Amino acid sequence: MIDQVYVGALTLDLLLGDVRSLKQKRSVVRPIIAEVHKHFPGVAVAETGGNDLHRRAEIGVAVVSGTAANCTQVLDQCERLVAGRPEIELLSARQRVFNDED
Repeated sequence: MIDQVYVGALTLDLLLGDVRSLKQKRSVVRPIIAEVHKHFPGVAVAETGGNDLHRRAEIGVAVVSGTAANCTQVLDQCERLVAGRPEIELLSARQRVFNDED
């Protein structure tokens, strides 16, 4: 039985390459989200901000685990996966881990 529940949240601020429309932006962001979900099916991932900006996107990732260390490990791996994409530049990444006492 799990004594604690931890929720990890990762916010990624991305600068997209040569994107001139929201349609082009979707064609860049959707494969990133799909790849994160494919490699980590237990996480929730979505575009969470910058919806009206052509060259910027914010992607949010969330994970639930029985240990804070596992949350951090999964979020670190998700961050590395996104940062390794050549068509984007990772401007910032913010991680937070919450437990049921927060």
